[in-house]
Amino acid sequence: MKAAILHELGKPLVIDEVELPQKLGVGQVLVKVLFSGICGSQIGEINGVKGEDRFLPHLLGHEGSGEVIETGPGVWFVKQGDKVVLHWRKGAGIDAGPPVYSWKGKRLNAGFVTTFNEYAVVSENRLTKIPAGMPMDIAPLMGCAVTTGLGVINNNARVKIGESIVILGAGGVGLNIVQGAAMCSAHPVVAVDIHDNRLEMASRFGATHTINSYGKTGFSDNVYEIVGTSGADVVIDNTGITDMINLAYKLTKPDGRTILVGVPKKGDNISIYSLDLHFDKIITGSHGGETDPGKDIPRYGNLYKNGKLNLDDLVTDRFSLDEINLAIEKMKNGKSSGRCLIQMHV
Repeated sequence: MKAAILHELGKPLVIDEVELPQKLGVGQVLVKVLFSGICGSQIGEINGVKGEDRFLPHLLGHEGSGEVIETGPGVWFVKQGDKVVLHWRKGAGIDAGPPVYSWKGKRLNAGFVTTFNEYAVVSENRLTKIPAGMPMDIAPLMGCAVTTGLGVINNNARVKIGESIVILGAGGVGLNIVQGAAMCSAHPVVAVDIHDNRLEMASRFGATHTINSYGKTGFSDNVYEIVGTSGADVVIDNTGITDMINLAYKLTKPDGRTILVGVPKKGDNISIYSLDLHFDKIITGSHGGETDPGKDIPRYGNLYKNGKLNLDDLVTDRFSLDEINLAIEKMKNGKSSGRCLIQMHV
């Protein structure tokens, strides 16, 4: 199969032929990957934000859609011919070991799910059947962008009707956080980003106010003018930039919640005055919105089918696998407003 390989940190992915494992292990599923999204997490992996990568070279990608080709021993939640979402959060089924591929005669590592490849050997519990009525090119969004964004609202922030919310970073996940906040009747919903095209998207997805923070050190004054001088009930950081995390905490009211979605580069530490934590203020990290794919994907699929959840407009750019480095570059420089989609078999 053809795959995009992370061979060296900070370098473009290598597009090359890769040999699949000769047989499936217990709980493993062979999937023909049809479409893949690109998440900011992959850009972080490529840039080595978590430090040394002991598994190089390896495959990437954690949100996709595909068709089950073959199942290994013990698999029963999915069967041959099923159309599935590929996701990184654990769902129902066996937590199988990761596969070992071969590249140029040597071992090529992979996690429990990868999607930057034409075929993938996936752990059963990283697959969920695609809800009826959902197109294959929309289903990848259920692998991370939608489930994380809505999960942050439902499970981490637990937003209530009428609460104020500020979202720092309006990329793929951020847009779904905006959409989820609007669905919960939060008000105001303030989106902050450095790219006007993403802020325009945020307005379409339910942001009541937008702020372009590019080159601004004092945009917090703009936030206070909107949410009030005590701060917002909820502030969510998607950037992983320590200065923005520190600011997110300051912008949160004394009994509010600061939710961290983005992850700083290893060694970059935040600095907060912790007194308010003794008096009901909360700062916490999100792990994929604490999503349960087997339960949440069908619920969100029903919302989409009934016109309550806008997924079609989230995909703003489409590429072939050979163009994946171009797609990654468009995400990094902000030229891509929403989610980039990779079509595997053109």
